[in-house]
Amino acid sequence: MIGSSDMGDRTRSVARTGGMFARSGLWRPGPPQRVARQLAALRRWGTALGGTFVSAAARDPERVAVRDDDGTVTYGELDARTDRLAAALGRFGEPPRVAVLCRNHRGMIEALVGASKRGADTVLLNTGMSTEQLVTVVKEQSVDVVIADHEFGDFLAAVPEGVHALTAGGPDSGLGELIASTPAVRIEPPRRTGRTIMLSSGTTGTPKGANRHSKPGLQPLTSILSRIPMRVHETMLIEAPLFHTWGYAMLQAAISLRATIVLQRRFDPEGTLRLLDRSRATTLIAIPVMLRRILDLPAETFPKYDTSALRICAVSGSALPGAVSTAFMDRFGDVVYNLYGSTEASWVTIATPEDLRARPGSAGTPPPGTRVAILDADGNPVPTGVTGRIFAANELMFAGYTNGATKEMHDGMISLGDLGHIDADGRLTVDGRDDDMVVSGGENIFPSAVEEVLMRLPQVREAVVVGVPDAEFGQRLAAHLVLDPAGEPLDAEAVRTHVRANLARFAVPRDVHFRADLPRNATGKVLRRLLVEPPAEG
Repeated sequence: MIGSSDMGDRTRSVARTGGMFARSGLWRPGPPQRVARQLAALRRWGTALGGTFVSAAARDPERVAVRDDDGTVTYGELDARTDRLAAALGRFGEPPRVAVLCRNHRGMIEALVGASKRGADTVLLNTGMSTEQLVTVVKEQSVDVVIADHEFGDFLAAVPEGVHALTAGGPDSGLGELIASTPAVRIEPPRRTGRTIMLSSGTTGTPKGANRHSKPGLQPLTSILSRIPMRVHETMLIEAPLFHTWGYAMLQAAISLRATIVLQRRFDPEGTLRLLDRSRATTLIAIPVMLRRILDLPAETFPKYDTSALRICAVSGSALPGAVSTAFMDRFGDVVYNLYGSTEASWVTIATPEDLRARPGSAGTPPPGTRVAILDADGNPVPTGVTGRIFAANELMFAGYTNGATKEMHDGMISLGDLGHIDADGRLTVDGRDDDMVVSGGENIFPSAVEEVLMRLPQVREAVVVGVPDAEFGQRLAAHLVLDPAGEPLDAEAVRTHVRANLARFAVPRDVHFRADLPRNATGKVLRRLLVEPPAEG
C-alpha cells in the first residue's frame, strides 16, 4: 500500500519530469505519423541503446546523426546499417558477447547500437590498456566477437582462438564489409536485453568489469535535464571517450534528444575549437584535462574561431580544479557543468555554473532521485563541513562486478571510494580518494587541498600531490608540478614558501618535482600510483 506522502512524492516526481521534458522539447508536437512511429518504437523496443536509436530514427530519419572525420550520416541511414549489423552478429552466437575497442567515430556507434539491437552483452574496452590487459579481459569476459580500430592491430592479432575479430572505421573495414554483405532485413526486438559492461578506470590496479543496467528507463535523462538545460536537436561535440561511463552516458542522452553528434578520433585542443566553429556546436562533452589543454593554447589562437554557439560544456571523469572551471568560464562564458560520480553509480551530483562561481571546484548537489551522504568510519553521518566517506544511491547503480565482487554498501547506498564534505548550501566538495589521504606524523592531509593552493601559482599548469614513504613520519608529501613553459622561473623553495603561507606546516610538501607531463590513463585520470616512487631527477 502506498501512503499519502509516497503518493505526493510520486506526483511531484511526475510533474518535475514532465516539466523538464517540456523545457527540453522532448514533448514538442510533431508530424502525427512520425510521433506515432516514435512512440510505437519505444513501446516495442524500450529504452536500451538500440531501442532509443530506433525511436529517434522513427521521428527524425533525415536528421544528421553523426558528423565525424568521414563526413555525415543520418539517423535513418544508421538505423538501416545497424539493423543489418544486428542480423549479421547472429552468425557468431545467439546472442554473442561483443567487445568494442574504438576511438570516437561512427563505427563505434554502429557497433554499440547493432549489438544492442541483437541483445548482445557489450564489453567496452579502454584504448589505454596494453595488449596483454586487453586479451585478459577478452578471456575473462568470454567474448565471442571483437570489434577494434585498425590501429590496434597487435591486439587483433592476439585475440584468443575462436574469437571473431573485425576491424572498424572506414568503408574498407571488416565491420563495414560485414554490414555491406548482409541483406536488408526487418529486425525484431531481442528476447533479452543485453548488458553493457564498463571497465573501472584501473588507476589503482587491474580494471574490473562493472555491469550496467540493461533497461535504464528515463531516470538517466531526467537527472541530466534537471541540472543541464539540453534540448532536442542539440549539436553535441563529444570529446570524452565513448568507451567510458561518461562518454557512453552522454551518447545515450544525445540519441534520446535526437542530437547531431560531432566526433573526432583523437582529442586535439585547437581541433576542438575548430569543430565548435564549423559545426556551431551548442554542447561540448569533455573531461577536465581537456579544458586545461584548451586553455593552454596560445592567446592568439582563440580569436580564429567563433565559439559563440556554445551554451553548455559538461565535464566529468576526474576532478575539475576550481581554477580551471573559473578560467574556462572567464573565456567562454558561464557554460561549465561539473558532474561527479563513478563507473559503479554513474553521476550522483551536478554543479551548475552558478555553483562553480560560488564555490570553484564544487561537485554540486544531487539531482532528483539521488541520495548522497557523508559517513564516518562507523557508518554515522558527519556534521556539515566535516570530511568523511562519500556514499550514494540512485536508480543508476551498477549490478555488481562481473567477477562477483561488489562495493561496500550502507543503508542502501554504495561507497564511491572518495572522501568529501557538504557545505551549508548542500554542495558536495570531493577532497580526494579514500586511499589518497596522507598521514604524516599523525596528521591527516588531503592532497586536493594542497593541489588547489599550488594551482594558484601563476607558473603552475598542473599539480598533483601524493604521499611517499618516510622513515621518520610514515609518509611525507611529494608535489609533482607541470609548469607553463612561457611563465616565470619557479624553484622548489618558492613552492614550499607559497604553501606554508596558505596552509598548515604539515601540509608543506618536502619533495617538489618538476615534470614535462603527468602520467594519465585514456580518460584523463592521473595515475597516482606511478608518482609514489619519486623520479631520480628533480
